[in-house]
Amino acid sequence: MSLVQNNLVCIKLTCIDLLVYHSYKDMSDFKLTYYFPLIENTAMSQTEHLPLSHIKVVEFSHMVMGPSASAILADLGADVIKIEPIGGDNTRRLRGSGAGYFAMYNRNKRSICIDLKSKRGNRLAKQLITGADVLIENFRPGAMDKLGFGYADLAEDNEQLIYCSTRGFLNGPYEHRTALDEVAQMMGGLAFMTGLPNRPMRAGASVIDVMGGMFGVIAILAAIEMRQLTGKGQQVTSSLFESTVFLMGQHMAQQVVMGEPAKPMSIRTSAWAIYDIFNTKDDQQVFVAVVSDTQWVVFCEEFELTEFSKDVSLKANNDRVNHRDTILPAVQKIFLTLDKSELMDRLEKCGLPFAGVGSPSDLFSDPHLLESGGLLDITVPNGETTKLPGLPIQMSGKRFNIRKDVPLQGEHTVEILESAGFTDKEIAELIQDGIIEDLNASS
Repeated sequence: MSLVQNNLVCIKLTCIDLLVYHSYKDMSDFKLTYYFPLIENTAMSQTEHLPLSHIKVVEFSHMVMGPSASAILADLGADVIKIEPIGGDNTRRLRGSGAGYFAMYNRNKRSICIDLKSKRGNRLAKQLITGADVLIENFRPGAMDKLGFGYADLAEDNEQLIYCSTRGFLNGPYEHRTALDEVAQMMGGLAFMTGLPNRPMRAGASVIDVMGGMFGVIAILAAIEMRQLTGKGQQVTSSLFESTVFLMGQHMAQQVVMGEPAKPMSIRTSAWAIYDIFNTKDDQQVFVAVVSDTQWVVFCEEFELTEFSKDVSLKANNDRVNHRDTILPAVQKIFLTLDKSELMDRLEKCGLPFAGVGSPSDLFSDPHLLESGGLLDITVPNGETTKLPGLPIQMSGKRFNIRKDVPLQGEHTVEILESAGFTDKEIAELIQDGIIEDLNASS
């Protein structure tokens, strides 16, 4: 059985197999895009073909933004070769709030350590790039050009290369500035909106780094599709500052609609009367939201707020917002008679939005994540086995899995060079001369 619609051809082979093809010219010209069995397991197996298994990526990046972009591609099946300097990426050695960067954003990759400043190491890296579909880098503007790895130079040998630069800023007056996640949050208004008045505060994760990486992936996938049409790659760029500005778009639009600048979220005028954190009998906290007139009726019925339900002045949402100072104390009084678990059970039963106030530590034992495959078993470079979040998407009801643990520095150096056609003798000479670093040779 087959279906042809909008250039998408689906051929059902059996009850559990699905092949998906793109037709660009006619029914005789197909390109296999992806395949995986539609079985009921929650995670894809090691042997299944993944959406990007035909894509080869070479990564020159560190910290979070670039590595998060290539991590997404790697989880989707791309063969990602992470090129590190001799001695390894310095991100490996970060402590404090940066201690988790490398472990989180470098799974499913292969590592090779090369002295890029040496002529032989430089040529070696270019040879790897020549066979790549995608290059990702997040160094300061001009740094890759000095090494001879700028887009114009590399495109001469590989016109199909998609070259993704993850930057602080897109083209414009700020493009040569050095930026970090926190710099962008301060400049772009996110720290203002997150903190208290006169006390800006960064968000509690590298949200802009990761968002910039995600936009980089979107640009890469768009460029891959364009390459199908033109036969050529292109340079694409994502940035920290413009990613932050994109987030702030809702507050900019709010100012136009309301006629006044948006206030920090800590003192904002809520769009709903009940949209707050409440204390419970057992000294815990629960966020509760009632965001529609229908939910208001349900809420009043569940918690026996008969006086509120009969009050016609509270029937419409905007009217309830005007009476927030009356409603919230009454709701808090009720919630103080309930334990956290009892309150959450009742809210879940009646279908209202709620959340216990959790911490990152709580996620290791979250029952939903454990049962759904949202946490992946992984061994980090120090040898410790733990669980870390998987890619937060499903395809055909299935989650993406770990195929390779976080690599040790240079762990795949010999493997990568052998695949590139280097002989054992050539590899041994490169190791001896310090051009590359091999895990086994240095251990």
